Amino acid sequence: MKIVTLTLFVVYALVSCGQKKSGTVISPGAFNKMVDGKQVELFTIRNKNGMEMSVTNYGGRIVSLLVPDRSGQREDIVLGYDSLTGYLTNKEQYFGAAIGRYGNRIAKGTFKLNNVEYKLAINNIPNSLHGGVKGFSAKVWNGVQNGDNEVEMTLISPDMDEGYPGELKVMINYRLTDKNEVAILYSAKTSKPTVINLTNHTYFNLHGAGHGDILDHQLYLNANSFTPIDSLLIPTGTIEAVKGTPFDFTIPQIIGKRINDSDKQLVYGHGYDHNFVLNKVKNEKVSFAASVYDPLSGRYMEVLTNEPGIQFYTGNFLKGKETGKKGKTYNFRSAFCLETQHFPDSPNHANFPTVILRPGEIYSSACVYRFSIK
Repeated sequence: MKIVTLTLFVVYALVSCGQKKSGTVISPGAFNKMVDGKQVELFTIRNKNGMEMSVTNYGGRIVSLLVPDRSGQREDIVLGYDSLTGYLTNKEQYFGAAIGRYGNRIAKGTFKLNNVEYKLAINNIPNSLHGGVKGFSAKVWNGVQNGDNEVEMTLISPDMDEGYPGELKVMINYRLTDKNEVAILYSAKTSKPTVINLTNHTYFNLHGAGHGDILDHQLYLNANSFTPIDSLLIPTGTIEAVKGTPFDFTIPQIIGKRINDSDKQLVYGHGYDHNFVLNKVKNEKVSFAASVYDPLSGRYMEVLTNEPGIQFYTGNFLKGKETGKKGKTYNFRSAFCLETQHFPDSPNHANFPTVILRPGEIYSSACVYRFSIK
C-alpha cells in the first residue's frame, strides 16, 4: 500500500503592512550551541506583512510565532523558551517539537510487523511515547535557510533507532509566504517495512503564551466520533460517538464548559487528551478539521489536514513548574494542542487506519493552521 504524505502545516493571519508591530524575536545567540557534536541554530523567517516565526534545528521545534490581534498588536502565541537551555532541561512537554518516529503512545512499547515483534524504548511507563527516550524532538537536524521565508531540515534515523525497524530519511520544510501562510512539509522514506506517525507538538494560547489559561477559547471539531482511552491513555480499540458526551464539539463550545465533568474519559485524561476521528470527504486531500476562537484577542484559528485523526490536548500536565519566554510561568491548562495524526497505538489495532510504510513508498501528512481575525 502506498502512503502519500506531504505534511503541510499552514498558518494564515490577516495582517497588513500598516498594522502595529510588537512582540519580540528570540535571540539566535541563545541557541548557538553544540549538542551531541552538532551545531544547534535558530532560524527566523518572516514575510513582507510583518509575520515572523522562529524554528530551531534542535528537535525541529517551532520556538515562536508572532500573530496580530484585532487591534494589530502582535503576540507570540506558542509556548516555549527564550534559549536552548530550557529545551534541554525540560524535555517532557515537547514544546513546539517535531514528533517521530511515532506520535502519541504505543501500548507496552511493542508491536508486530510481518510476524516479527518489535520492542521499543519505554519512556512513559509502561508505554512508549512520542518516539521513545530520544525521539525526533531530542535530535539535532541538519538545517539550512533558503532566503527570507524558508528553512529546510533533514534527518536520518538509523535502523532500529529507539527500536523501530528501517533506516528512515526525513525532510521538513518550513515556509512563511507573503500570503501569511506558514507551511511545514514532511516527507519520509524507509529502507525496511516500518510504522510511522509524524506530527507537531506546538502548544497554542491565542491570548499569548503565558497569558492565562485557554478555558475561555471556543472550539469546534469536525468529528462525530473519538477513540476512548484506558487509565494509561491507550486507546481501547473502540470508536464511539461524541453525541451526548463532553466530547461533542460539533457545535462550537467553550473549552472549559465541561472539562471538569465526572465523565470517566475526562478523569482518565485529566481533561481532554484524546484522538478525534475526523469526518472526511472522499478524495479530498486536505479537509477542515477544527477551529478555535479567542473572543478576547479576536484571533481565530482553523485547522485543515489530510490525516484521519486529531489529538486535542488541554495542557493537563503543565504544572506551573516551567518558566517560559519572558519569564512567564506555564500553568495548568494554559495552552492547547491540536495534533493532526494517525490514531495512537494503531500498530496494535487492525481496525485503525494503517501506519505501515514500506520501501519505495513516500510518507507524507498535511496539516494547515489558518489564522484570521474576528
